[in-house]
Amino acid sequence: MKLSIIVPLLNEAANLPGLLAQLLPLQHSGCEVLLVDGGSSDNSAALVERVGLQLICSSRGRALQMNAGAAQATGDVLLFLHADTRLPAGAPALVAQALASQAHCWGRFDVRISGQHAMLRVIGTMMNLRSRWSGIATGDQAMFVSRAVFASVGGFPAQPLMEDIELSKRLRRISRPACLRPCVITSGRRWETHGVWRTMLLMWRLRWQYWRGVPAAQLAKAYR
Repeated sequence: MKLSIIVPLLNEAANLPGLLAQLLPLQHSGCEVLLVDGGSSDNSAALVERVGLQLICSSRGRALQMNAGAAQATGDVLLFLHADTRLPAGAPALVAQALASQAHCWGRFDVRISGQHAMLRVIGTMMNLRSRWSGIATGDQAMFVSRAVFASVGGFPAQPLMEDIELSKRLRRISRPACLRPCVITSGRRWETHGVWRTMLLMWRLRWQYWRGVPAAQLAKAYR
């Protein structure tokens, strides 16, 4: 199984040293790594090109960028990784094992949110439990999916928010996700910058409104 790791970028120069330090060994071990820049105004693109990783230029928008990466990927399995998220050790083997039985065509990792606030660990645990119960994954959990199945459901919907939830709904009709317990580590910077409780309440409200049918474009304004 060949794994393609797709990372959307937008002004991520501060996160890139740590990200590239993880991605380079994965590429050397046989993974395909594609970083998709949505028009960064910092030196994100230059940093990627400097280390020799593949850079794709795309229209801005996480869903559009991830679809652009998937369109050029050659792997059997696609893994979508946020720039501020780090994979656990042995991630490619874990993905291969999860999809080997054909009981699952997609999946995600458990998540742990880094940061000082004690509630961040609780929030991560709640996200993992909710995902196991609902069969819905978020982008912070490093979603992975068979490339053929991803194409069959039309990829990520071209919407500015909740694209991960919408993709999960489509994939869930084919199989439940493989929920891997090893944790990806994602940054708690947004939570701590805007306030942990405030951010948690905002995300709950946005998800509730999306479930009730409020358009993603309208919700994206509140998220920003």
